[in-house]
Amino acid sequence: MNLQDRSDLLIRLGEYMQSADEGWEAAKRRAGSENSWFIPEFVELAVQNIADNFLQPAQLTSFIAKYNIQQENNIPRKVGVVLAGNIPLVGFHDVMCIFLSGHQAIIKPSSKDPILIKHLIQKLTEWKAEVADLLVLQDMLKNCDAYIATGSNNTSRYFDYYFEKYPHIIRRNRTSVALLTGNETPAELEKLADDICQFFGLGCRNVTKLFVPKNYDFIPLLGALNKYSYLINHNKYKNNYDHNLAMHILNNQYYMTNGSVLLIENSASFSPISQVHYEFYESLDAVEKDLKTHTDIQCVVGNGHTPFGEAQCPTVDTFADGVNTMEFLLTL
Repeated sequence: MNLQDRSDLLIRLGEYMQSADEGWEAAKRRAGSENSWFIPEFVELAVQNIADNFLQPAQLTSFIAKYNIQQENNIPRKVGVVLAGNIPLVGFHDVMCIFLSGHQAIIKPSSKDPILIKHLIQKLTEWKAEVADLLVLQDMLKNCDAYIATGSNNTSRYFDYYFEKYPHIIRRNRTSVALLTGNETPAELEKLADDICQFFGLGCRNVTKLFVPKNYDFIPLLGALNKYSYLINHNKYKNNYDHNLAMHILNNQYYMTNGSVLLIENSASFSPISQVHYEFYESLDAVEKDLKTHTDIQCVVGNGHTPFGEAQCPTVDTFADGVNTMEFLLTL
């Protein structure tokens, strides 16, 4: 297949992902039944974000032109890709980039999210048999020319060891933060609630830490978070909330809550499920300068940064950890 063939297939896939095809609907239900974090609302959100932001004709055309991807890849490489499974189809962008570049993707799906990516690859193969040569699912990644692996800080050490002799991209734990001034509108706070609560806060682009000015009034934010108060009815989420709340009570630690999200003063960027940290600042400029030195921040939300409500909507040209996947692939 040439580049035009691959691009056309991806556009068709985007249309399919937004359809009510019976097989696709069944795959989404199965994904939710095997991973209870994948509730229908968040599966649909992940699918819609991919279809809207990655697979539209104008976006793909612009993306291809920007990187001058050639119609034919005369020296295709085997690229092993280890997918994460914290949110539905989180590794789709890597697979898409490898496919567009004309390399062969040897894909190890996450045990937490195998169904959706397998179904989409199967559908592409039904439409064009040659896809089977470019998108290959395997449980073990061996004899590849390059690797892209996403995991925790712990698993990344193993990736570093196993893949050190090969060209590679290895991604580690990351999270996102928000910079607030106290002048946010109710609409902006409601969108911030999306950035915090979508996908139960499990994504690297979820806001887990707030920087707020002295004497910040948290009441409007707690009210905005009520948009997701229904999450407390989810068994696993509630277990996390109850555990965190109990620990704060036992430790006599000050906390705020709307009954479904805990706000805790803590300098750590990462926070556990159902909890968001906050830190007071005196100078917003100083906070912005300090954040530039952090290697574990994926996204900064706030005025002058990623707009409120768009943390989970990266564009096709937004690369995880700031490492340009397409440039990496085109230099293999």
